[in-house]
Amino acid sequence: MTDRTDVPAGIVLADSATKLGADASGSVIVTGSHGARYAAYLTLRAHPRAVVHNDAGIGLDDAGIAVLDMAQRLGVAAATASHATCRIGDAGDTMRRGTVCRVNALAAGLGVRERMGCWEAAGLLLAATASGRDPEAITEARRVLREPGWKKAIALIDSASLVTPDDVGQIVVTASHGGLIGGNPRLAIQVDCLAAVYSDAGVGIEDAGISRLPALDSRGIAGVTVSAASARIGEAASIFEQGFISFANETACRRGAVAGEPLRQRIVRWAETF
Repeated sequence: MTDRTDVPAGIVLADSATKLGADASGSVIVTGSHGARYAAYLTLRAHPRAVVHNDAGIGLDDAGIAVLDMAQRLGVAAATASHATCRIGDAGDTMRRGTVCRVNALAAGLGVRERMGCWEAAGLLLAATASGRDPEAITEARRVLREPGWKKAIALIDSASLVTPDDVGQIVVTASHGGLIGGNPRLAIQVDCLAAVYSDAGVGIEDAGISRLPALDSRGIAGVTVSAASARIGEAASIFEQGFISFANETACRRGAVAGEPLRQRIVRWAETF
């Protein structure tokens, strides 16, 4: 693992874009989060000098790298690291092993290029200047579905950080990646829900994009991921309506989940049954 005390001044490592401190402002943020809309909104609202996110397999409609255009419009340099080279959800691993997959024009102007190591890229991004401009607010990041005849509610949340105590025992469809944050099994999900859904983020190196599934199994929570190619990571509505199950843990399999089936079909059946 990268020793964070060795990271050059001005570079902030964040395993999740939801856990940024005051030091993120004016810094180069290297995060283990995907580069989709909600995570990009979180890093960009910190007014960084530049950002590096994981590309999350890029996925449907290039959702995993939405940060590049969002940052460019705000005058912020941005790059994404290849999910095939470093563990999503692990900023230290991104710095240590990650290589750049895509860059926006501002980052390219500073010399950052594809296939460059993220350590070198982050160093070059220190030459960027923070724009101080705010991203457009994302107004609907959480929605709860309830229908007559359902025994459980379905919470659609654009980030796993948006779970609430009301979700205990319910079904949670997140648009987050299925990787453990910083490799910590306790952070698989913050509540004991009936089922939890994530994007597989292209799966990636060491199957990092689906590493939450065994941790959920240990808590008796049905866990599934949907293919990043089938639904937009970072958008729970897309995960629910468009996603196809790519992987399921043992608990989910015992409850009938099958790889390749539409997520909505399976989740509604669980809502009606359990």
